[in-house]
Amino acid sequence: MTKFKGVLALGVTSLFFLTGCGGGEEVATTSGGEVAENAPVEKVKLQMASAFPSSLPILGDGAVDWTKTVDRLSGGTLQIKFFEPNALVPGLEAIPAASKGSVEMAWATSGYYAGINNVFSMFTTLPFGPNATEFLAWYYYGDGEKLANELYLAHNIKYLPCIMIPPEASGWFKNEIKSLDDLKGLKMRFFGLGAKVMEKLGASTQLLAGGEIFQALQLGTIDATEFGNPAMDEGIGLYQVAKHYYFPGWHQPASFLGVFINIDVWNSLSDHHQAVIEVSCGDKVRDGLALGDFSQPAAMARMIEQGVNIHYWKPEFLAAFKAAWDEVAAEEMAINPEFKKVYENYMAFREQFAIWRDNGYLK
Repeated sequence: MTKFKGVLALGVTSLFFLTGCGGGEEVATTSGGEVAENAPVEKVKLQMASAFPSSLPILGDGAVDWTKTVDRLSGGTLQIKFFEPNALVPGLEAIPAASKGSVEMAWATSGYYAGINNVFSMFTTLPFGPNATEFLAWYYYGDGEKLANELYLAHNIKYLPCIMIPPEASGWFKNEIKSLDDLKGLKMRFFGLGAKVMEKLGASTQLLAGGEIFQALQLGTIDATEFGNPAMDEGIGLYQVAKHYYFPGWHQPASFLGVFINIDVWNSLSDHHQAVIEVSCGDKVRDGLALGDFSQPAAMARMIEQGVNIHYWKPEFLAAFKAAWDEVAAEEMAINPEFKKVYENYMAFREQFAIWRDNGYLK
């Protein structure tokens, strides 16, 4: 199979090849990927359980848009039906369901599989980790993709990053955080490895799906939360129940999300349909980054008009978060050999990359 690794845009030639539209004719492929002239086109329909509602900007409506791209590129021969969270399975159970084969595929974030193994969080993001382009470099041209494939295949999953978003916000708080002591005892929704950092600083964390956060914050089940970037946070109304909004998103400087396809389903697809999914996911990574940055200024301005106070963490807070993260990483490596393998590979890449990062970019 031709591997469309890291493709972020489609050329005319690629589009014509994938859709079979060069002369307006329908084209079918054999199981080996060769074109079979005058053969009937096999239409494949898959069901996709989403961890994010279609109403959620960027991640939810982006998933629906992606299914339309797949349909277009395949010439209508591959159709993926988007299912809202809880329609097939609860959002946080979408990836385990794909692993078991109870759903064909999931649209989610790798960090939602961290209950199985914390190493999976690293394929979404890392606290104090790389920006988007460095993350892409490690994943596609370093060892990230190889390591992800090894781990996910052991769980009967073909994982494909299918969107990347720029930095997230650090969190919503009902009261201004004036000292580190103010974090102690807070009940907070927090994602991924960053949750362990907040626990080091005295907060009590839990992971809630996006559709559950507003009510939990409104009712006082949680005192604070982080979720996404401003456009996403605005989309679930967090500004209505908390007015102190903190940046930067030290826990998620860039985030991968993707599709998780049951391996038997993936292997049953033709080379053509596999290529359609790979290329359309690469294009969606491009779109997620572009739309992600484009959407934030207006969302922030609207929320400021609604009385939201924007805060940037003071240096002592960021230093405390970083020190706590270093402790968390060391503890995870000591007890989890798979985490240790991936984290050491990632850190070695970052060390080699530093000469370019430190000299190639404005500080």
